[in-house]
Amino acid sequence: MVKYVFILFFSFATIVPCLLANIAYYDDVWQKRAEEAKKNTLEAYVPNPLETDEDADSQSMHIGSPPPTSMGPSSSTGVVVIKGGDNNNNSSTDQTVPESEVENSGGGDSNTTRRGLRQGKTMYRGPCEKTNPIDKCWRCRRNWSTDRRRLAQCALGFGRKTTGGADGRLYVVTDNSDDDFLNPRPGTLRYAVIQREPLWIIFAHDMNIKLNKELIMAGNKTIDGRGANIHIAYGAGITIQFVSNVIIHGIHVHHVVPTSGGLIRDSVDHFGFRTQSDGDGISIFGSTNVWIDHVSMSNCTDGLIDAIQGSTAVTLSNCHFTHHNDAILLGASDSFSGDQFMQITVAYNHFGQGLVQRMPRCRWGFFHVVNNDYTHWRLYAIGGSQHPTIISQGNRFIAPPEKELKQVTKRDYAAESEWRNWIWRSEGDLFMNGAYFIESGNPSLKPRPAKKFMLTPKPAVLATRMTRYAGALECRARQPC
Repeated sequence: MVKYVFILFFSFATIVPCLLANIAYYDDVWQKRAEEAKKNTLEAYVPNPLETDEDADSQSMHIGSPPPTSMGPSSSTGVVVIKGGDNNNNSSTDQTVPESEVENSGGGDSNTTRRGLRQGKTMYRGPCEKTNPIDKCWRCRRNWSTDRRRLAQCALGFGRKTTGGADGRLYVVTDNSDDDFLNPRPGTLRYAVIQREPLWIIFAHDMNIKLNKELIMAGNKTIDGRGANIHIAYGAGITIQFVSNVIIHGIHVHHVVPTSGGLIRDSVDHFGFRTQSDGDGISIFGSTNVWIDHVSMSNCTDGLIDAIQGSTAVTLSNCHFTHHNDAILLGASDSFSGDQFMQITVAYNHFGQGLVQRMPRCRWGFFHVVNNDYTHWRLYAIGGSQHPTIISQGNRFIAPPEKELKQVTKRDYAAESEWRNWIWRSEGDLFMNGAYFIESGNPSLKPRPAKKFMLTPKPAVLATRMTRYAGALECRARQPC
């Protein structure tokens, strides 16, 4: 094991970052942060997450089993049979789920149409519901506003160790202005995120925050928008660079645009010169233990979320993505092999109206895409290059009407003789309106993913229900959220 870690460290240390993420002058402070980030990456990295001695969970499905494609009739035993069908290269099998769950999932004939939502979502006025394992950890409790840090116990997947600012005090943002980048005013979001100590950052009231420069976060922070309607919009986005342990929860991020560079403070004891920002909604650069949950995102100039430069131990969950071309980029360069350490979970998200591609687009690393609802794309849903491992489980894919847009997957910059060896597996996915997933890799591979690292997928027919509350929630104090 020591030898293996040494090899990993040596291979990572010899990689020179191909991008500096808007750092105009790479001074000693940034160099030290970069070195710390490499160490954090190696500590967080899980070698061979599919090769484990743990027993497979009784609910888990084996890689290579064919996906269901249509709903069958209810049976007298209280289950619905999900009929397996042709998946381009798979034979058919059946899958069963409790009938009560299907009835509550928006299932039946309504699942055959593409879901229309207010910026994705129909306003729900019924009783509070907890529809997936993350939300079951904290939602529907009346005391959520006095027990906010309970959320820090709820991360799952590769970002499972993320606790954000749970060990710190609450910090209340009272001022939505952003006009001093060297000496941010106390009470502003920029002041809160650069502090040295852990902080759980909340908001005094509804706010529209226009960031005039990129917001550079220090580690051990939680941005918690619950209880207020928080929009980061019409300015710069959020940058999580060479840090660890960050939660972003319950906010709206949209219409993010490139902003000019200049001197920007990134901690209480350091500032530096930055180049123009790219227009990403959230940029995760060389960072570990990051959890983005219940965030609504749309209409950013570049990507909605970029996770690059060896970022690992990341979970993207319960988010609602709409109206964007390049949604999620996981790995920015075919030449940066440091991204082989990337391990990211994409779970319980709704990929909705107006999306085109990259949901996500992956390079090099290991990506678990589980129980998401894909209702819109215009080029493809899941793509990649440089031999990423992609395990797709329990997702629902509804293809566009055009015949040429039915394929879920897209490989770039590789001939079939090369990409047919990449491990891209579809397990228990639900394909509708002609959608299909082209698998690759060893067809007899039947790994048993460790529950510790990878979420156990639920049947894909439940994806609509599990993502019903994706995006920022409307939470009010003393009421179930």
